[in-house]
Amino acid sequence: MSNRWSLVIPVKTLVAAKTRLAAATGPHRTRLAVAVACDTVSAALSCPVVERVIVVTADPAAAGPLAALGAEVVPDPDRGLNTALRTGAAHAARLAPGSPVGALQADLPALRPAELAVVLASAAEFDQAFVPDALDVGTTFYGVRPGVPFTPRFGGESRARHLAGGAKELCPDGIESVRRDVDTPDDLRAARALGLGPHTAAVVEELWPAP
Repeated sequence: MSNRWSLVIPVKTLVAAKTRLAAATGPHRTRLAVAVACDTVSAALSCPVVERVIVVTADPAAAGPLAALGAEVVPDPDRGLNTALRTGAAHAARLAPGSPVGALQADLPALRPAELAVVLASAAEFDQAFVPDALDVGTTFYGVRPGVPFTPRFGGESRARHLAGGAKELCPDGIESVRRDVDTPDDLRAARALGLGPHTAAVVEELWPAP
């Protein structure tokens, strides 16, 4: 049994990704979405307690760059976010049946490996656990111990659904980068204040140069 995690990161078809950023990003929306996913995956792979990152996607525009970073890419069955996550988790269980498995949102461009390590160490204490997003409405991380059923409840007001499903809510100090997902221009500004990863920073600096 390993205490290093398999993390599943779902990357939706980029034509549909980040629709709430469309007005601000225009034709650069896909490029920004790829950059954000690349920074999320890079940070996760750099976390010392992460053994592997499994990306679930149907989009070759994302699959290529993310595989080049070291992620394992599996096809998205295109039956919704939680089905995609369960598909990735099943792949992880085949590769490493004795490892804990987590789901991580793909839109965490400020993610810090050390902060993710704090979350994973906390999650390892519980059968199932999750991290709420910065608004305390959604969820950015959900994980289970080895042998515990993997039952993600992402989408919409997922914080309440994860609580209702018996998952332990994790809110230790100092994990702001794990909670800061990006759906809107305001979210992106908040992530920029935390410090964006290099892929996202390059795109953002091109689109909105710092004063």
